[in-house]
Amino acid sequence: MKSFFKSFFATLLALMVAGGLAFVLFFGMLAAIGSSGKPTVPGKAVLVFDLDTSLSDGERDPEPSEALSDALAGGSARSQSLPVVIEALDRAAADNRITALFLTGSLQNAGPAQLRELREAIQRFKAKKPVLAYNLGWSKRDYYLAAGATTVYINPFGEMEVNGLASEPMFFGEAFKKYGVEVQVTRVGKYKSAVEPFITDRMSEPNREQIQKLLNDIWSEWKDTVAKDRKKAPADLQAIADDKGLVEAEEARALGLVDRIAPYDEVLDELKKLAGKQAKDKDFPQITLATYAGIPGEAKTGKARIAVVVAEGEIVDGEGKSSQVGGERLSRELRRLRLDDRIKAVVLRVNSPGGSASASELIQREVILTKKAKPVVISMGHLAASGGYWISTYGDRIFAEPSTITGSIGVFGLLPNVKKLANGHGITWDSVQTAKLANPMTLTRPKNDLELARIQGLVDRIYEQFVAKVADSRKMKPEAVKEIAQGRVWSGQEAVKLGLVDELGGLGAAVKHAAGRIKAGDDYQVVGPEHEPDALKEILKNLGGKPRKLAKPGPVDALAGGLLRQLDVLTSLNDPRGVYARLPFEIELK
Repeated sequence: MKSFFKSFFATLLALMVAGGLAFVLFFGMLAAIGSSGKPTVPGKAVLVFDLDTSLSDGERDPEPSEALSDALAGGSARSQSLPVVIEALDRAAADNRITALFLTGSLQNAGPAQLRELREAIQRFKAKKPVLAYNLGWSKRDYYLAAGATTVYINPFGEMEVNGLASEPMFFGEAFKKYGVEVQVTRVGKYKSAVEPFITDRMSEPNREQIQKLLNDIWSEWKDTVAKDRKKAPADLQAIADDKGLVEAEEARALGLVDRIAPYDEVLDELKKLAGKQAKDKDFPQITLATYAGIPGEAKTGKARIAVVVAEGEIVDGEGKSSQVGGERLSRELRRLRLDDRIKAVVLRVNSPGGSASASELIQREVILTKKAKPVVISMGHLAASGGYWISTYGDRIFAEPSTITGSIGVFGLLPNVKKLANGHGITWDSVQTAKLANPMTLTRPKNDLELARIQGLVDRIYEQFVAKVADSRKMKPEAVKEIAQGRVWSGQEAVKLGLVDELGGLGAAVKHAAGRIKAGDDYQVVGPEHEPDALKEILKNLGGKPRKLAKPGPVDALAGGLLRQLDVLTSLNDPRGVYARLPFEIELK
């Protein structure tokens, strides 16, 4: 028996060593493959922008554990950084090796404000070179980008969406009651409806009012932009949306929404001509935008350094994940920039629905301290609401796009408990404590009246602090702030009128303003966060790479995705005091 165990463990050890060596060799081969063969730009090349991606305002830098989880799960959705894409488009417009831009595919995720910045970059390219746009069918999101192309194609079998906007928040209140999950809430602001999905089965009238106004503002901007591109009146597009909604290919051409109806092979023939080839040629010079963006351009030699820091995702206490804004992580980065004499100005790009009030305050404190040392300019992306506005309000100047979702100056507490659910399965708790308020955040029972009163008092005080901070930073009277607060969200264009935002413009406009504040003229360079090189992270990210999807998500996928997003909201609620400054709903435009 001893010899058996000795042999068994020896064999097991040998297998472990062999497996470890194979693991090291495998990753070593991946690293070697990834480091070889630098891409080049062929002459007379077409720049191909495959829209089948998700846009983020910053580049994700996941920890090895996150990257490994993504890889084991089959990879995360392909993502590209909006500033990187815009920089590549502007560089390609001036590159003599690039002859045209080809747009195709469908964006998986992008907010209206991000679309506007991307569209403006495409239009700058079009001012110098042709832009061809082709799809089997055009969604509202993708058509907004492509409507102003030199030539807009649609497949003979295709159709396009010109059907307005809709939002369908999901509600779990009745489901929670059915399964024995009780949720108590504390909040300030009649529009602060972030708690509604967890306690009721429908929108409140104030929530319906604010969503309707927001959709109207975003839809108006879409109509105005597309109408100008297609030489139409916004009323013409509204009539199409009211009477038709989905427009087939022939009808789209008759209405002037597209320029040509053509199958993919005929579009390829046009691209070949632009690349100096003939239709009979099998291929033509081309390079994807993702590859082109990875080829270094001219070294930036500006004397003054302007740092761009991105706050993207839920604001959470602690470090947070790479897809979140960790209060400690972002405040540490701002502190580093404040103490770095080489950095002359900071641009904080905010794309966040808010979250933890404590983390928001931690970040705001660093913004205030940094502002005392050097200019801090805010660039709002798709979302800069509630906690996202909290961290923005003390900027020297705030920029937003017309369709940015901002404001939501309000606070709430979400207090779930599972007593009924657990008791129904025979699970109970008992308690010993030394004071009446010894365990107010427990999930095992409802909060009593005293606990609720204390938590509501905390929520009230934080709301008053939020209002006071906005009044102080925006040079407004507290009474005026309260009139536009109450948790209500506003579009960027409305926020300018209300004094919550200074100016309409994207990240580029914010950077130029920062350069003007330090009197740098054009003699500046933009720098991003400094990351220590980590070979393991890169290898794991490569392992997690995901091929292009062959089909758009169906309605069942969309429903499941909405459920998962709402559950993600619950898991991100980690404020130590249980108080949150967050957007009042998970907005998804359809």
